[in-house]
Amino acid sequence: MAIDLKFLDYLEDFLTENRKERFLEVLANRTNHFTIAMEDVYQLHNTSAVMRSCEVFGIQELNVVEQKFGKRIDTEIAMGAQKWVDINRFDSMQNCIDNVRAKGYQIIATTPHNDSCMLHEFDITKPSAIFFGTEKQGLSQEVIEQADGFLKIPMVGFTESLNISVSAAIIIQDITSRLRQSNINWKLNDEEILKKRLTWTKNSIKDIKRIEERYYASL
Repeated sequence: MAIDLKFLDYLEDFLTENRKERFLEVLANRTNHFTIAMEDVYQLHNTSAVMRSCEVFGIQELNVVEQKFGKRIDTEIAMGAQKWVDINRFDSMQNCIDNVRAKGYQIIATTPHNDSCMLHEFDITKPSAIFFGTEKQGLSQEVIEQADGFLKIPMVGFTESLNISVSAAIIIQDITSRLRQSNINWKLNDEEILKKRLTWTKNSIKDIKRIEERYYASL
């Protein structure tokens, strides 16, 4: 869908110059080269914490599978991240897998088992959807069987696994940091930036529905 640039200009007049400049600064570091997927995470604070990590480290899209447990965003943990990250919700894992594959992502399952690739050895050149499983059981067999690769965090202690939100934060920070130091074309394109400017501007304006109605009534 084409962006109405006049409408965007109209809405941005409601923002301060600092706010508009901040949007551009943040968008310059956003990426769709990676996306994150979470499978039926029961603890709400973990979903919200992963969302916050996506926002902080610049991943624009988070996919949440709600096959078993309904979700709501824990706003205290998310700290407003839900305003800036795109949340894609799916009612089955297969729908999520099919969706990210259609967008050109390879499926990467995070698991401490199998012949998983160590985090520091992970090839960041390919667009990847990183899948995280439930707190107790990890990823389902459905994801494991369809994964294009496996990824794990090196550990040297007795404990075999980390909390999902901690694992996600470590992996997201590592791959996005390496991505920004690479020559890969990882940034949002011009159209994606315009769409985010419009969405973020709307999310920043109180009584946006009334303002939109007033704009279109004046045409």
